[in-house]
Amino acid sequence: MNIHEYQAKELLQRFEVATTRGKVASTLDEAEQIARELGDVDVVVKAQIHAGGRGKGEFKNGFNGGVHIRKTPQEVRKVAAKMLGQILVTHQTGPTGRVVNKVLVAESAEIAREIYFAVLLDRATAAPLIVASSEGGVDIETVAAKSPEKIIREPIDPLAGLQPFQTRKVAKQLGFESSQLKSAAKLFEGLYRTFVAFDCSMVEVNPLVITTKGDVLALDAKFNFDDNALYRHPEIEALRDVAEEDPREVEASKHGLNYIGLDGNIACLVNGAGLAMATMDIIKFYGGEPANFLDVGGGATEEQVTEAFKILIADKKVKAILVNIFGGIMKCDVIAQGIINAAKTVNLSVPLVIRLEGTNVERGKKLLKESVVELIAADDLADAAQKAVAAAKRK
Repeated sequence: MNIHEYQAKELLQRFEVATTRGKVASTLDEAEQIARELGDVDVVVKAQIHAGGRGKGEFKNGFNGGVHIRKTPQEVRKVAAKMLGQILVTHQTGPTGRVVNKVLVAESAEIAREIYFAVLLDRATAAPLIVASSEGGVDIETVAAKSPEKIIREPIDPLAGLQPFQTRKVAKQLGFESSQLKSAAKLFEGLYRTFVAFDCSMVEVNPLVITTKGDVLALDAKFNFDDNALYRHPEIEALRDVAEEDPREVEASKHGLNYIGLDGNIACLVNGAGLAMATMDIIKFYGGEPANFLDVGGGATEEQVTEAFKILIADKKVKAILVNIFGGIMKCDVIAQGIINAAKTVNLSVPLVIRLEGTNVERGKKLLKESVVELIAADDLADAAQKAVAAAKRK
């Protein structure tokens, strides 16, 4: 789950992470009033969408950039008028862009230096890791590709936590002056406490800035949370903005399905994340393009299978459906009955390729054979992928 920048700043402030003053606005009156409350300072207006590259983005109404600095409340209002309700396109949104429903109105900082700093989960060690760079304000991927020597990595012992010597060490590596070390260490420690407290998979600050006055501030923040831990954090789950998510993914989550939409035309319904990845790989191997990742899990019900088919059919790009089930906990006859129910509920207007193997496979195949569902049976995964690719091309 992702959250907006203004929400991230609110979370950081709980752990005394220094940020700029500001509030979020969803109307022009609110934007102007917040600017007045900030006083006689330069004010930055930032579009709030779940995507990076907002400053370099472009609105479909012709207005350039999702980040602007203005001096008066009236100017803030004019900028907000060009953002709110408009579609912002960045390199992360794709050409369709995202609708801006809120803007962050905050005090602008006079920046002397920009730094990248993140606490994330290192998948290789299953432990927290600090990733930082003196090259902030740009995509860290660009820095890693062009100047990998500028990337700092500091592993954190999950039992001992982030130690004071580590915060000082990283601060010195990033080039903080002696007078700034205490503030930097406090900010780093606050970010780590935030990471742990909310079961995050990433807390990223880009840029973390040093102002012309020597203050150390988290100017922009991005959070990723471990979805499996959200039951422990209802206050975090309440921050979810479904308007920023793919409607298909939102609908899938309501039924306990793991769905991610892609750009292809062969829909996949699989049990198990690893098998789903293998299914998408083999579709690509035989010249096709998967339309989604869909893991119904090991204990899916007939109702969940039916809902999964509804989501797959709703994608107008889909030209064929490949069902790949290896029955263990998930029994093949349950999947078969779910397919039959789905066929009765939705109009299956595209070819359906089915590969079943494992627990109760013969019973499942018998149910499908005795039903009126039109399908293409496959003997193994390679056979299923080839038939799905061929069916999608014919369609």
